[in-house]
Amino acid sequence: MTALKLWEGIPGSTNQDLPRFTYYEPAGCAKDAAVVIFPGGGYVGLARHEGAGYAEFLADAGYHAFVCEYRIKTDDTPIFPLPLLDARRAVTWVRSHAKEYGIDPHKIAAMGSSAGGHLTAMLSTFTGSLDGSEGGDYLPDASVICYGVTDEPLDDIIRECYDNLMGSGVWKDGSVITPAKMVGPHTPPAFLWHTSDDPVVNVIYCYRYAEALRRNNIPHEVHVFPHGSHGLGLAAGNPSVGQWGGLLLRWFTEGLGW
Repeated sequence: MTALKLWEGIPGSTNQDLPRFTYYEPAGCAKDAAVVIFPGGGYVGLARHEGAGYAEFLADAGYHAFVCEYRIKTDDTPIFPLPLLDARRAVTWVRSHAKEYGIDPHKIAAMGSSAGGHLTAMLSTFTGSLDGSEGGDYLPDASVICYGVTDEPLDDIIRECYDNLMGSGVWKDGSVITPAKMVGPHTPPAFLWHTSDDPVVNVIYCYRYAEALRRNNIPHEVHVFPHGSHGLGLAAGNPSVGQWGGLLLRWFTEGLGW
């Protein structure tokens, strides 16, 4: 595990914490593919098991894993666009340093859970300018969205998450944070999973993003498990949901050739 410097001169003149960026070296025979991981936490926290937990799992499977602990809300100041700036910068950083790590610059996936899944979906769909500091080659080559929010909020829990990002009610005018509406030919292939009775993020978000991918002929794989709480991560204690990690590795190798 190695701490890396994501920004030289960090954009955003707020009092937010600096983002942290950590590399997990692959075990054994390393593959030439990388996964950049964005933990969940409603844009007010970062869940370790959805960051380091995933990175350790992927590194054990031979993948280069990077965890981006993007900036989150710490006061009443809306946090957008800082998380997306950090996410774009993370992919750009890995791509620009690919040669020194033995990574194919065209084999970089983004992965996130819950709010991190929302960030991954924004990263994969929205190509509009923010401030230019993040670099230009930030689109991932694949995305992995675990019980992520991908469309307009359906209930107060998700409205609060969006308010944390944009400020109260501002999200209503911002299509950038409703990724299902931004899917296009540029959007990378995706692996999605969810549980049908998730009490926090409704499974309909998974279906809506998958439908947007289908309409745009974007390759995707979807797994919806019948039962499971929110924020399961690798779901080690749930044999049914816990299959998803193996299914993801199979998608990487058979679906993407990674």
